[in-house]
Amino acid sequence: MIDYYETRSQPITRVMVWQAYQKVKSNKGSSGIDNMDWATLERNLKPLLYKLWNRLSSGSYFPEAVKEVAIKKKSGGVRKLGIPTILDRIAQEVVKTHLERLVEPHFHASSYGYRPRRNCHQAVERATDHVFTHAWVIDLDIKSFFDTIDHELLMKAVRHYCSDRWVLLYVSRWLEAGIIGQDGIYVDRKSGTPQGGVISPLLANMFLHIAFDKWMEREHPRKPFERYADDIVIHCKTERQSIYLLREIEQRLANCKLSVQKEKTKIVNLRGTSERKYKRSFDFLGFTIEPHWFRTKRGCQLLPRSVISKKSVSSILEKFKSIHKKRKSIEELAKELNPIIQGVINYYCKFWSYHTHHLWYQLNQRLKKWVRWEKGLYKLAGVRWLKQKYAERPNLFAHWKLVYP
Repeated sequence: MIDYYETRSQPITRVMVWQAYQKVKSNKGSSGIDNMDWATLERNLKPLLYKLWNRLSSGSYFPEAVKEVAIKKKSGGVRKLGIPTILDRIAQEVVKTHLERLVEPHFHASSYGYRPRRNCHQAVERATDHVFTHAWVIDLDIKSFFDTIDHELLMKAVRHYCSDRWVLLYVSRWLEAGIIGQDGIYVDRKSGTPQGGVISPLLANMFLHIAFDKWMEREHPRKPFERYADDIVIHCKTERQSIYLLREIEQRLANCKLSVQKEKTKIVNLRGTSERKYKRSFDFLGFTIEPHWFRTKRGCQLLPRSVISKKSVSSILEKFKSIHKKRKSIEELAKELNPIIQGVINYYCKFWSYHTHHLWYQLNQRLKKWVRWEKGLYKLAGVRWLKQKYAERPNLFAHWKLVYP
Protein backbone atom coordinates (compact mmCIF):
# COMPACT_ATOMS: atom_id res chain seq x y z
CA MET A 1 0.00 0.00 0.00
CA ILE A 2 1.32 3.43 -0.97
CA ASP A 3 1.37 6.03 1.79
CA TYR A 4 0.83 9.33 -0.05
CA TYR A 5 1.45 11.27 3.17
CA GLU A 6 4.75 9.52 3.90
CA THR A 7 7.59 11.86 4.88
CA ARG A 8 11.31 11.32 5.31
CA SER A 9 13.99 13.68 6.57
CA GLN A 10 12.05 16.64 5.03
CA PRO A 11 8.27 17.03 5.67
CA ILE A 12 7.26 16.79 2.00
CA THR A 13 4.53 14.33 1.02
CA ARG A 14 3.66 12.78 -2.33
CA VAL A 15 0.37 14.68 -2.26
CA MET A 16 2.26 17.99 -2.13
CA VAL A 17 4.27 16.99 -5.20
CA TRP A 18 1.17 15.79 -7.08
CA GLN A 19 -0.76 19.00 -6.34
CA ALA A 20 2.25 21.07 -7.44
CA TYR A 21 2.43 19.09 -10.69
CA GLN A 22 -1.25 19.84 -11.43
CA LYS A 23 -0.76 23.59 -10.84
CA VAL A 24 2.36 23.80 -13.01
CA LYS A 25 0.70 21.75 -15.76
CA SER A 26 -2.27 24.13 -15.88
CA ASN A 27 0.15 26.98 -16.60
CA LYS A 28 1.92 24.95 -19.31
CA GLY A 29 5.24 26.56 -20.25
CA SER A 30 8.26 25.48 -22.27
CA SER A 31 11.04 23.04 -21.42
CA GLY A 32 14.30 23.91 -19.67
CA ILE A 33 17.87 22.93 -20.43
CA ASP A 34 17.04 19.20 -20.28
CA ASN A 35 14.59 19.65 -23.21
CA MET A 36 11.96 17.58 -21.40
CA ASP A 37 8.53 18.66 -22.64
CA TRP A 38 5.13 17.86 -21.18
CA ALA A 39 4.55 14.91 -23.52
CA THR A 40 7.78 13.27 -22.33
CA LEU A 41 6.86 13.86 -18.70
CA GLU A 42 3.36 12.40 -19.19
CA ARG A 43 4.80 9.20 -20.66
CA ASN A 44 6.92 8.62 -17.55
CA LEU A 45 4.84 10.54 -15.02
CA LYS A 46 4.76 8.18 -12.02
CA PRO A 47 8.47 7.25 -11.89
CA LEU A 48 9.59 10.85 -12.53
CA LEU A 49 7.32 12.34 -9.87
CA TYR A 50 8.31 9.61 -7.43
CA LYS A 51 11.99 10.32 -8.07
CA LEU A 52 11.40 14.06 -7.55
CA TRP A 53 9.53 13.44 -4.29
CA ASN A 54 12.22 11.03 -3.13
CA ARG A 55 14.93 13.64 -3.70
CA LEU A 56 12.91 16.49 -2.15
CA SER A 57 11.89 14.51 0.91
CA SER A 58 15.42 13.23 1.57
CA GLY A 59 17.18 16.58 1.12
CA SER A 60 19.16 15.35 -1.90
CA TYR A 61 17.39 17.55 -4.45
CA PHE A 62 19.60 19.98 -6.38
CA PRO A 63 18.10 22.10 -9.18
CA GLU A 64 19.56 22.23 -12.67
CA ALA A 65 20.73 25.49 -14.25
CA VAL A 66 18.04 27.68 -15.81
CA LYS A 67 17.79 28.35 -19.54
CA GLU A 68 18.08 32.01 -20.53
CA VAL A 69 15.48 33.27 -23.00
CA ALA A 70 15.16 36.84 -24.30
CA ILE A 71 11.75 38.38 -25.06
CA LYS A 72 10.98 41.79 -26.52
CA LYS A 73 9.75 44.55 -24.20
CA LYS A 74 7.04 47.04 -25.19
CA SER A 75 9.39 49.90 -24.32
CA GLY A 76 12.12 48.49 -26.57
CA GLY A 77 15.04 46.23 -25.82
CA VAL A 78 14.72 42.74 -24.39
CA ARG A 79 13.89 41.17 -21.06
CA LYS A 80 15.85 38.08 -20.09
CA LEU A 81 13.86 35.23 -18.57
CA GLY A 82 15.30 32.23 -16.77
CA ILE A 83 13.32 29.07 -17.58
CA PRO A 84 13.81 26.18 -15.09
CA THR A 85 13.17 22.59 -16.15
CA ILE A 86 9.61 21.29 -15.73
CA LEU A 87 10.59 19.13 -12.74
CA ASP A 88 12.34 22.09 -11.11
CA ARG A 89 9.18 24.18 -11.61
CA ILE A 90 7.15 21.46 -9.86
CA ALA A 91 9.64 21.46 -6.96
CA GLN A 92 9.43 25.26 -6.76
CA GLU A 93 5.63 25.04 -6.65
CA VAL A 94 5.84 22.70 -3.64
CA VAL A 95 7.89 25.26 -1.70
CA LYS A 96 5.94 28.25 -3.01
CA THR A 97 2.57 26.82 -1.89
CA HIS A 98 3.90 26.27 1.64
CA LEU A 99 5.73 29.59 1.87
CA GLU A 100 2.90 31.64 0.37
CA ARG A 101 0.52 30.39 3.05
CA LEU A 102 2.85 31.84 5.70
CA VAL A 103 3.69 35.22 4.15
CA GLU A 104 0.52 36.17 2.26
CA PRO A 105 -1.37 37.44 5.37
CA HIS A 106 1.51 39.84 6.08
CA PHE A 107 1.65 41.48 2.64
CA HIS A 108 0.59 45.09 2.25
CA ALA A 109 -2.89 45.95 0.94
CA SER A 110 -1.30 48.12 -1.79
CA SER A 111 0.65 45.17 -3.25
CA TYR A 112 -1.22 43.59 -6.18
CA GLY A 113 1.27 41.58 -8.22
CA TYR A 114 1.25 37.76 -8.29
CA ARG A 115 -1.02 37.40 -5.29
CA PRO A 116 -4.19 35.29 -4.86
CA ARG A 117 -7.42 37.16 -5.67
CA ARG A 118 -5.52 40.28 -6.78
CA ASN A 119 -4.94 41.51 -10.32
CA CYS A 120 -3.82 44.35 -12.60
CA HIS A 121 -7.28 45.88 -12.89
CA GLN A 122 -7.52 46.39 -9.13
CA ALA A 123 -4.15 48.16 -9.14
CA VAL A 124 -5.08 50.43 -12.09
CA GLU A 125 -8.48 51.23 -10.58
CA ARG A 126 -6.92 52.11 -7.23
CA ALA A 127 -4.26 54.28 -8.88
CA THR A 128 -6.94 56.17 -10.81
CA ASP A 129 -8.96 56.71 -7.62
CA HIS A 130 -5.95 58.14 -5.79
CA VAL A 131 -5.32 60.63 -8.60
CA PHE A 132 -8.66 62.28 -7.74
CA THR A 133 -7.19 63.44 -4.42
CA HIS A 134 -3.47 63.60 -5.25
CA ALA A 135 -2.30 65.85 -8.08
CA TRP A 136 1.27 64.54 -8.18
CA VAL A 137 2.68 61.08 -8.89
CA ILE A 138 6.10 59.43 -8.65
CA ASP A 139 6.39 56.85 -11.43
CA LEU A 140 9.14 54.65 -9.98
CA ASP A 141 11.30 52.26 -11.97
CA ILE A 142 13.83 50.03 -10.17
CA LYS A 143 16.89 49.28 -12.26
CA SER A 144 17.12 45.58 -13.25
CA PHE A 145 15.22 44.59 -10.12
CA PHE A 146 14.97 40.82 -10.64
CA ASP A 147 18.63 40.66 -11.67
CA THR A 148 20.03 42.66 -8.74
CA ILE A 149 18.20 41.35 -5.65
CA ASP A 150 20.84 40.70 -3.00
CA HIS A 151 20.80 37.04 -2.00
CA GLU A 152 21.86 37.65 1.60
CA LEU A 153 19.10 40.22 2.19
CA LEU A 154 16.54 38.02 0.43
CA MET A 155 17.37 35.00 2.59
CA LYS A 156 17.13 37.26 5.64
CA ALA A 157 13.59 38.18 4.55
CA VAL A 158 12.66 34.51 4.01
CA ARG A 159 14.04 33.55 7.46
CA HIS A 160 12.03 36.38 9.03
CA TYR A 161 8.74 34.81 7.94
CA CYS A 162 9.64 31.11 7.71
CA SER A 163 11.84 29.00 9.99
CA ASP A 164 11.32 25.69 8.12
CA ARG A 165 14.81 24.40 7.32
CA TRP A 166 13.73 22.59 4.16
CA VAL A 167 12.28 25.81 2.70
CA LEU A 168 15.46 27.75 3.47
CA LEU A 169 17.57 24.91 2.04
CA TYR A 170 15.81 24.77 -1.31
CA VAL A 171 15.33 28.53 -1.73
CA SER A 172 19.08 29.03 -1.24
CA ARG A 173 19.83 26.30 -3.81
CA TRP A 174 17.52 27.90 -6.38
CA LEU A 175 19.17 31.27 -5.87
CA GLU A 176 22.60 29.71 -6.39
CA ALA A 177 21.61 27.72 -9.49
CA GLY A 178 23.54 28.93 -12.53
CA ILE A 179 22.34 30.16 -15.92
CA ILE A 180 22.88 28.65 -19.36
CA GLY A 181 23.04 31.66 -21.68
CA GLN A 182 21.72 31.77 -25.22
CA ASP A 183 25.27 31.11 -26.38
CA GLY A 184 25.31 27.87 -24.34
CA ILE A 185 27.85 29.13 -21.79
CA TYR A 186 27.27 28.42 -18.09
CA VAL A 187 27.35 31.45 -15.76
CA ASP A 188 27.21 31.46 -11.95
CA ARG A 189 24.53 33.71 -10.49
CA LYS A 190 25.77 35.99 -7.71
CA SER A 191 22.58 38.03 -7.29
CA GLY A 192 18.98 38.15 -8.45
CA THR A 193 16.19 35.66 -8.92
CA PRO A 194 15.38 34.84 -12.56
CA GLN A 195 12.06 35.93 -14.02
CA GLY A 196 10.37 32.79 -15.29
CA GLY A 197 10.74 30.72 -12.13
CA VAL A 198 7.59 29.69 -10.27
CA ILE A 199 8.83 30.95 -6.91
CA SER A 200 10.57 34.13 -8.20
CA PRO A 201 7.50 36.44 -7.99
CA LEU A 202 6.85 35.40 -4.38
CA LEU A 203 10.49 35.97 -3.39
CA ALA A 204 10.45 39.36 -5.13
CA ASN A 205 7.26 40.31 -3.27
CA MET A 206 8.84 39.32 0.04
CA PHE A 207 11.91 41.42 -0.68
CA LEU A 208 9.97 44.54 -1.69
CA HIS A 209 7.48 44.05 1.13
CA ILE A 210 10.28 44.71 3.59
CA ALA A 211 12.42 47.03 1.45
CA PHE A 212 9.56 49.27 0.28
CA ASP A 213 6.01 48.49 1.48
CA LYS A 214 6.68 48.32 5.21
CA TRP A 215 9.12 51.23 4.99
CA MET A 216 6.47 53.40 3.32
CA GLU A 217 3.91 52.34 5.92
CA ARG A 218 6.30 53.29 8.71
CA GLU A 219 7.97 56.43 7.33
CA HIS A 220 5.30 57.89 4.99
CA PRO A 221 1.94 56.48 6.07
CA ARG A 222 -0.06 59.28 4.39
CA LYS A 223 1.40 58.70 0.93
CA PRO A 224 -0.70 56.06 -0.86
CA PHE A 225 0.92 53.84 -3.47
CA GLU A 226 0.26 50.87 -5.74
CA ARG A 227 2.83 48.18 -6.39
CA TYR A 228 2.57 45.39 -8.93
CA ALA A 229 5.80 43.39 -8.48
CA ASP A 230 8.44 46.03 -9.26
CA ASP A 231 6.05 48.48 -11.01
CA ILE A 232 5.43 51.18 -8.39
CA VAL A 233 3.34 54.36 -8.38
CA ILE A 234 3.37 56.74 -5.37
CA HIS A 235 0.90 59.61 -4.91
CA CYS A 236 1.71 63.02 -3.43
CA LYS A 237 -0.17 66.26 -2.79
CA THR A 238 2.47 68.77 -3.89
CA GLU A 239 5.57 69.14 -6.02
CA ARG A 240 7.70 69.64 -2.92
CA GLN A 241 6.46 66.40 -1.39
CA SER A 242 7.22 64.51 -4.60
CA ILE A 243 10.80 65.76 -4.85
CA TYR A 244 11.50 65.05 -1.17
CA LEU A 245 9.91 61.59 -1.20
CA LEU A 246 11.73 60.51 -4.36
CA ARG A 247 15.03 61.45 -2.73
CA GLU A 248 14.10 59.42 0.35
CA ILE A 249 13.09 56.41 -1.75
CA GLU A 250 16.38 56.51 -3.65
CA GLN A 251 18.26 56.38 -0.35
CA ARG A 252 16.11 53.56 0.98
CA LEU A 253 16.63 51.45 -2.15
CA ALA A 254 20.37 52.11 -2.02
CA ASN A 255 20.40 50.79 1.56
CA CYS A 256 18.76 47.62 0.20
CA LYS A 257 21.37 47.34 -2.59
CA LEU A 258 18.94 48.46 -5.30
CA SER A 259 18.96 51.56 -7.49
CA VAL A 260 16.47 53.75 -9.34
CA GLN A 261 16.44 53.79 -13.14
CA LYS A 262 16.95 57.54 -13.60
CA GLU A 263 15.85 57.62 -17.25
CA LYS A 264 12.48 55.97 -16.55
CA THR A 265 11.69 57.26 -13.06
CA LYS A 266 9.81 60.55 -13.20
CA ILE A 267 7.64 62.96 -11.27
CA VAL A 268 4.28 63.51 -12.97
CA ASN A 269 2.15 66.63 -12.55
CA LEU A 270 -1.41 65.58 -13.30
CA ARG A 271 -3.36 68.62 -12.07
CA GLY A 272 -1.03 70.65 -9.86
CA THR A 273 0.57 74.05 -10.40
CA SER A 274 4.31 74.43 -10.93
CA GLU A 275 6.82 76.70 -12.59
CA ARG A 276 8.78 73.69 -13.84
CA LYS A 277 7.55 71.52 -16.68
CA TYR A 278 6.61 67.90 -15.84
CA LYS A 279 4.94 65.08 -17.70
CA ARG A 280 1.13 65.19 -17.48
CA SER A 281 0.43 61.45 -17.60
CA PHE A 282 2.00 58.11 -16.67
CA ASP A 283 1.78 54.51 -17.85
CA PHE A 284 0.85 51.74 -15.46
CA LEU A 285 0.29 48.09 -16.39
CA GLY A 286 -0.54 48.83 -20.04
CA PHE A 287 -2.83 51.79 -19.28
CA THR A 288 -2.12 55.52 -19.44
CA ILE A 289 -3.58 57.48 -16.53
CA GLU A 290 -4.07 61.10 -17.53
CA PRO A 291 -6.21 64.16 -16.73
CA HIS A 292 -9.13 64.86 -19.07
CA TRP A 293 -11.81 67.51 -19.25
CA PHE A 294 -15.22 66.06 -18.33
CA ARG A 295 -18.56 67.83 -18.42
CA THR A 296 -20.27 67.48 -15.04
CA LYS A 297 -23.16 69.12 -13.19
CA ARG A 298 -20.65 71.62 -11.82
CA GLY A 299 -19.39 72.46 -15.30
CA CYS A 300 -16.23 71.21 -17.03
CA GLN A 301 -13.74 69.61 -14.63
CA LEU A 302 -10.25 68.20 -15.09
CA LEU A 303 -10.53 64.61 -13.85
CA PRO A 304 -8.35 61.50 -14.26
CA ARG A 305 -9.10 58.65 -16.62
CA SER A 306 -7.34 55.42 -17.63
CA VAL A 307 -6.93 54.62 -21.35
CA ILE A 308 -4.93 52.11 -23.36
CA SER A 309 -1.30 53.25 -23.63
CA LYS A 310 0.44 54.01 -26.95
CA LYS A 311 3.00 51.29 -26.24
CA SER A 312 0.20 48.76 -25.79
CA VAL A 313 -1.45 49.81 -29.06
CA SER A 314 1.85 49.40 -30.93
CA SER A 315 2.42 45.98 -29.35
CA ILE A 316 -1.09 44.79 -30.28
CA LEU A 317 -0.83 46.03 -33.86
CA GLU A 318 2.45 44.12 -34.20
CA LYS A 319 0.53 40.92 -33.46
CA PHE A 320 -1.98 41.76 -36.21
CA LYS A 321 0.71 42.02 -38.90
CA SER A 322 0.45 38.30 -39.57
CA ILE A 323 -2.85 38.82 -41.44
CA HIS A 324 -0.90 39.89 -44.54
CA LYS A 325 1.36 36.85 -44.71
CA LYS A 326 -0.84 33.95 -45.86
CA ARG A 327 -3.73 33.38 -48.19
CA LYS A 328 -6.72 32.00 -46.32
CA SER A 329 -10.48 32.41 -46.00
CA ILE A 330 -11.83 35.21 -43.85
CA GLU A 331 -13.27 32.59 -41.50
CA GLU A 332 -9.78 31.12 -40.97
CA LEU A 333 -8.43 34.62 -40.43
CA ALA A 334 -11.10 35.33 -37.80
CA LYS A 335 -10.33 32.05 -36.03
CA GLU A 336 -6.66 33.07 -35.88
CA LEU A 337 -7.20 36.64 -34.70
CA ASN A 338 -10.18 36.31 -32.35
CA PRO A 339 -8.23 34.89 -29.37
CA ILE A 340 -5.91 37.93 -29.55
CA ILE A 341 -8.80 40.37 -30.03
CA GLN A 342 -10.84 38.86 -27.19
CA GLY A 343 -7.82 38.95 -24.87
CA VAL A 344 -7.35 42.66 -25.63
CA ILE A 345 -11.06 43.35 -25.03
CA ASN A 346 -11.05 41.41 -21.74
CA TYR A 347 -8.05 43.37 -20.44
CA TYR A 348 -8.33 46.89 -21.83
CA CYS A 349 -12.14 47.19 -21.92
CA LYS A 350 -12.61 46.21 -18.29
CA PHE A 351 -13.57 49.76 -17.23
CA TRP A 352 -14.89 51.20 -20.50
CA SER A 353 -14.38 50.48 -24.20
CA TYR A 354 -14.52 53.78 -26.10
CA HIS A 355 -10.81 54.49 -25.59
CA THR A 356 -9.95 51.40 -27.67
CA HIS A 357 -12.06 52.38 -30.69
CA HIS A 358 -9.09 53.88 -32.57
CA LEU A 359 -7.33 50.50 -32.23
CA TRP A 360 -10.30 48.61 -33.72
CA TYR A 361 -10.58 51.21 -36.48
CA GLN A 362 -6.96 50.52 -37.44
CA LEU A 363 -7.63 46.77 -37.40
CA ASN A 364 -10.63 47.26 -39.69
CA GLN A 365 -8.44 49.27 -42.07
CA ARG A 366 -5.98 46.36 -42.17
CA LEU A 367 -8.86 43.95 -42.83
CA LYS A 368 -9.94 46.10 -45.79
CA LYS A 369 -6.41 45.97 -47.20
CA TRP A 370 -6.37 42.21 -46.68
CA VAL A 371 -9.67 41.83 -48.57
CA ARG A 372 -8.34 43.85 -51.52
CA TRP A 373 -5.18 41.69 -51.57
CA GLU A 374 -6.95 38.35 -51.05
CA LYS A 375 -9.91 38.95 -53.38
CA GLY A 376 -8.17 41.16 -55.96
CA LEU A 377 -10.72 43.96 -55.52
CA TYR A 378 -10.44 47.70 -55.82
CA LYS A 379 -10.86 49.89 -52.73
CA LEU A 380 -14.63 50.53 -52.83
CA ALA A 381 -15.43 46.98 -53.93
CA GLY A 382 -13.32 45.63 -51.04
CA VAL A 383 -15.15 47.84 -48.54
CA ARG A 384 -18.53 46.66 -49.90
CA TRP A 385 -17.44 43.01 -49.69
CA LEU A 386 -16.37 43.39 -46.05
CA LYS A 387 -19.59 45.22 -45.13
CA GLN A 388 -21.57 42.43 -46.75
CA LYS A 389 -19.69 39.91 -44.57
CA TYR A 390 -20.52 42.02 -41.51
CA ALA A 391 -24.22 42.02 -42.47
CA GLU A 392 -24.17 38.23 -42.84
CA ARG A 393 -22.08 37.46 -39.75
CA PRO A 394 -21.82 40.49 -37.40
CA ASN A 395 -19.99 38.39 -34.78
CA LEU A 396 -17.36 37.00 -37.12
CA PHE A 397 -14.65 39.17 -35.55
CA ALA A 398 -14.86 39.79 -31.80
CA HIS A 399 -14.20 43.55 -32.12
CA TRP A 400 -17.08 44.11 -34.57
CA LYS A 401 -19.45 44.39 -31.60
CA LEU A 402 -17.52 47.56 -30.68
CA VAL A 403 -16.54 49.05 -34.08
CA TYR A 404 -18.11 47.71 -37.28
CA PRO A 405 -16.19 47.83 -40.61
